[in-house]
Amino acid sequence: MGNVANQGLQDPNHCFEDENRNDFPCDITPLGTAGIPFVAGLAALAMAAVLSARVLKHPRGNEQMNKISDQVHEGAKQFLKTEYYYLSFFVAAMSLFLLIVFSAEPYTDEFTDRAGIDEGEDDERRFDGFRSMACFIAGAFLSAAAGWVGMSIATAANVRTTAAADTTGSSSSEGASDVPHGLNAALKIAFAGGAVMGFTVVGLALCGLSLFYGLMVEGRDFNDASAGVFFVDQPLGVESLSSFGFGASSIALFARVAGGIYTKAADVGADLVGKVEQGIPEDDPRNPATIADNVGDNVGDVAGMGADLFESFVGSIIAA
Repeated sequence: MGNVANQGLQDPNHCFEDENRNDFPCDITPLGTAGIPFVAGLAALAMAAVLSARVLKHPRGNEQMNKISDQVHEGAKQFLKTEYYYLSFFVAAMSLFLLIVFSAEPYTDEFTDRAGIDEGEDDERRFDGFRSMACFIAGAFLSAAAGWVGMSIATAANVRTTAAADTTGSSSSEGASDVPHGLNAALKIAFAGGAVMGFTVVGLALCGLSLFYGLMVEGRDFNDASAGVFFVDQPLGVESLSSFGFGASSIALFARVAGGIYTKAADVGADLVGKVEQGIPEDDPRNPATIADNVGDNVGDVAGMGADLFESFVGSIIAA
């Protein structure tokens, strides 16, 4: 069976031969194709939840550390809320555009015409515009969600990593004296915090793609064994998923650019006003621009990177 499966994966015409059509992997249903990655995505999200809980159980350090950390977290949260608010108008406009374009020129016609299928003018199963719109919105939402989760866990892990790295005891909060400190303890927290982002990106991508692949294939059974037409529904489902990748790319683009511009402006402002004019040391929390700089690092290099990784992962799967 293994040799047959390998041959089916290597030869693109293998499944179109009559004697192979009912053999593995040619007989895999769309539900089976989507089910395996969906379960894997749930497992990734569960692992992200476990690692997040492991990070959050560590102490946050002293009162001064908590104050600075809360300022950075609140600033990053408000930045993303504002950014996503304005991006929602872009997502709405592009969704409407896709709805109009693919309702007027459904891509189902291209596949059915190529296969010689007469699907009928009144076929209610062909809602290409609505399918593309739904995929675009889902891709944008999940890309934004990946960035939000990354920002949240990063701001939570930062202060805990700092507290764990302090071997002098000056950052220890009450009741945390018995908690391990040092390079190894700090590395474990930092690694777990980064892993939350990785598992979240993979989990959201696999769950989102597999779910919408199953939904997009549903109602598109144009296969006709008597006419020798097979496997039309799968490429149609993938065609709809291209809008999913488009939505993810849109959020990633704006998240990376907006966060990068913000953090660079804050960094330059902190240097010019803080170090040059006021003589305040670099990265001193007394300089408000230093807090803004750290906010920019979280929204650009963490939230933006999360959305960017999500878009790259999704785009690679759809292209393959």
